[in-house]
Amino acid sequence: MRGDLSQKTIALVFTGDEFADGSPEILRTLKKHRTQASFFLTGNFYAKPAFRSLIRDIRKSGHYLGAHSDKHLLYADWVKRDSLLVTEDEFKKDLLANYSKMLPFGVGSKDAPYFIPPYEWYNKQIVSWTEDLGLQVVNFSPGTSSTADYTYPEMGKSYRSSAEIYDSILDFEKGDPHGLNGFILLVHIGTDPRRKDKFYDKLDQLLTELKAKQYTFVKINKLLD
Repeated sequence: MRGDLSQKTIALVFTGDEFADGSPEILRTLKKHRTQASFFLTGNFYAKPAFRSLIRDIRKSGHYLGAHSDKHLLYADWVKRDSLLVTEDEFKKDLLANYSKMLPFGVGSKDAPYFIPPYEWYNKQIVSWTEDLGLQVVNFSPGTSSTADYTYPEMGKSYRSSAEIYDSILDFEKGDPHGLNGFILLVHIGTDPRRKDKFYDKLDQLLTELKAKQYTFVKINKLLD
């Protein structure tokens, strides 16, 4: 969930399943800042014809391409986290299906050993089953509201504006004794159309501000290997 606390490095990661509306702005911003990032995408995403050229662009740009499950399954009960909603066979078949859909883009399990579970929600059994496949579960570093960039006003109290999310990142950086050192910062490559206030539109500003604080951005494998 976090890398070396002594290094001012951050892994910027994007997850995706059904939406990719942020991809033009995200890739433009990453290119502008000469920044490498990591993209964890579902099998649904990899298999969608409309996203093929985008995935090839991500690969060509040297970013990390990883898995996020095939069908974006919910592995465990939201309330009783130790209560599994999938069997071992269902879990492994789904994850391997995700990797099989990555192969046409030149990415195998050896190229992408790190895996972010769908909904970023899992338990020890999921970690163990993932290890059986020679893979490693990773997750975002807690403490900011970056993962709430998918919310929209109709969700009521769960909604977080882009300004709130942005401020939560900088507030954490100021308040944590290690700042954002070794941080895995997760946002989404696309969000529901009902969210008009897109956080990826603030990515350029965020990278500019954090780089001014001497942070560097690396792919997830470089942060954790």
